[in-house]
Amino acid sequence: MTNVQTRIEALTILGQKLQQPDEYLEAIIHRTQHHNPWFTAPNQRRAIAAIAEHMLHPAKLRVWVGQYDLPEWRQPPVVGLVMAGNIPLVGWHDVLCAFVAGYKAKIKLSEKDPWLLPYLLKLLQQIDARSAKYFEIVEQLRSFDCVIATGSNNTARYFETYFAKWPHIIRRNRNGVAVLTGRESMDELLQLSEDIFAYFGLGCRNVSKIYVPEGYDFEPLLEALHEYRHIVLHDKYRHNYDYNFALYTLNRTPFLMAGSVLLVEHPSFQSRIAALHYGFYSDLETLAAELNTHQDQIQCIVSQIDIDGLRTLRFGQTQQPELWDYPDGLDTMQFLCAPANTKTA
Repeated sequence: MTNVQTRIEALTILGQKLQQPDEYLEAIIHRTQHHNPWFTAPNQRRAIAAIAEHMLHPAKLRVWVGQYDLPEWRQPPVVGLVMAGNIPLVGWHDVLCAFVAGYKAKIKLSEKDPWLLPYLLKLLQQIDARSAKYFEIVEQLRSFDCVIATGSNNTARYFETYFAKWPHIIRRNRNGVAVLTGRESMDELLQLSEDIFAYFGLGCRNVSKIYVPEGYDFEPLLEALHEYRHIVLHDKYRHNYDYNFALYTLNRTPFLMAGSVLLVEHPSFQSRIAALHYGFYSDLETLAAELNTHQDQIQCIVSQIDIDGLRTLRFGQTQQPELWDYPDGLDTMQFLCAPANTKTA
C-alpha cells in the first residue's frame, strides 16, 4: 500500500462505511459513554458524522492532498502521536495526516477515549489489509522519528522537555472566540449557541469567550442560550453549573444567568465548564489588534462580519473543521513532509 491514491481510496470507503448502520460501532459508542459520561452517544455520533462528511469526503481529500508533494517512502517513517481526550476522536486528524503522508503512527491513546479510534482503524484494515502496517497502539512511545502531542498547558511543558531532541508539534490549550455586533439574527445566535455548547464546551474550537460592543443588549443572546437549557440535565454539566453559581454568588461576582450557562465579564479566553466569558469593545480596529496579540491562545474566531487581518468563521461552524483547518494553525502535513523528521530516534 505504497501509493497515496490507494490510501485515499481506502479512506473514502471508510467515510462511506461510517455513514451506514453499524451495530458493533453502536456497541462501542455505548461502552464509551458508560466509561466516560462526558462522551454521550449523541456527541460521539456527531464526531463520527463530522469526520465522515468533512475529512473522508473524496473530493475534499483530493483537493487537500493536491496541495502537497508527498514522498513515497521505501520504509515508512514513524510518528509518535499522543492523543488528547477532551472530545471524542479529537486526534483523528493527526492519524489521518500520518496515514496519507505514508507514516507509521505509534498511537498513545487517551484513557478517556480508548475504543473509538481503534475501531475506525479496524474498519480501515478490513477495507485494505495493507493499512495495518501503518498503525500501532502503544502504551509508551519508543523508536520514532518525530512526535505530535496534544495536551493541556501543563502537560505541554512536560512534552516540550521530554520530546525536545526530536522534531515535534506540541499543542496547548486554545479556545474559540466570538465577536458580536448586536445585529445578529436569532438564528445566528442559536448557531452561536451550538458553537458554545457542542461537546459541553470541552473542545478547543468551542467558543468560551464573546466580545460585544459597549452598550450591548444581552437579552436576545440570553434567550438563544436558554434554548439549550436541556444541557443541565447532564449530571456532570449540572454539577459545574451549580458550582459556578455558588462560587460567583459567594464572591459577589456579577453574572448573567441563562438556563444553560452563566455569563461573567472576564479577561481570560478560557472559561469554566458551564460558564461563558465576555468582554466589551469600543471599536473593531482596537479589538482586532488585541485578538492578533493573543493568537497563540485562540483556535478560531466566529462572527457575522469580517475582521481585518483575522480569519473568521460564520456561526455554527466551529465543530465542523475541514481537512485544511489545522489545529493551532500549524500545517501538520507540511511538518510530516519535512526530510528532517525521518531520522529514526
